[in-house]
Amino acid sequence: MTEITVAALQLAFSNDIDANIANVTRLVREAHAKGAHVILPPELFEGEYFCRVEDEGLFANAKPVGEHKAVLAMQALAAELKVHIPTSFFEADGPHHYNSLAMIGPDGQVQGVYRKSHIPDGPGYEEKFYFRPGNTGFKVWDGPAAKIGVGVCWDQWYPETARAMMLMGAELLFYPTAIGSEPHDTSLDTARLWRRAMVGHAVSNVVPVIAANRIGTEHGQHFYGTSFICDERGDILAELDREEEGVIVATLDIDRVKRHRAAFGFFRDRRPELYGRLTQDV
Repeated sequence: MTEITVAALQLAFSNDIDANIANVTRLVREAHAKGAHVILPPELFEGEYFCRVEDEGLFANAKPVGEHKAVLAMQALAAELKVHIPTSFFEADGPHHYNSLAMIGPDGQVQGVYRKSHIPDGPGYEEKFYFRPGNTGFKVWDGPAAKIGVGVCWDQWYPETARAMMLMGAELLFYPTAIGSEPHDTSLDTARLWRRAMVGHAVSNVVPVIAANRIGTEHGQHFYGTSFICDERGDILAELDREEEGVIVATLDIDRVKRHRAAFGFFRDRRPELYGRLTQDV
């Protein structure tokens, strides 16, 4: 039996990057104390979710991966605790800006950077003003006992993202997110849809899914938390509610997951010669 213990963090954020890093650090330490090997903070934990408005002054907060305060802090922490920390951050690359994730390994080194592929644009989530579509392609990294695939927030709605990472060898799927109320429609609550989409990825790919969301109210926009870990059959192993700060942890048997994936035959029975339509624009 090959086991791996994973964790997701859920908390609220302010515009004080140092306070946010300190709070994430505290919860990472708690997750480590509970045995976690891979610890997932929410998306863009460096500050408030700034994409609710278009403000050119906020581009100044973007930094290269080697200079970003949140990345540097998680590098030091990962090296100290000997854990993986997938770290979301606002990246500047010359004149370009990305919603990026640095995969930080237990030696504290950045194993690579994934740039969010799918960029939303709508009331309260105006990311296209800030971010170019990612140019890295999807990424999978070697983790402890399993290969790790990570999609970022809006990526989690796309079955193609999950399937692509699985075809690259992923054995666990992680999704850091920042999602909550819809300013244009206060009656719309996407929390159950958000979870169902990712649980669907778990079931159709026979893979555990780990999702971390933020909580709290930022300038009238409420983030609904409900972070969770599910197994390869979509059964919820650990979860948090809409308001709860905390850490969730689950231990997964990777060998069992592999057996279940093989037995279901979803990858055996794929018909990629029929899927050309998926790569066409219209």
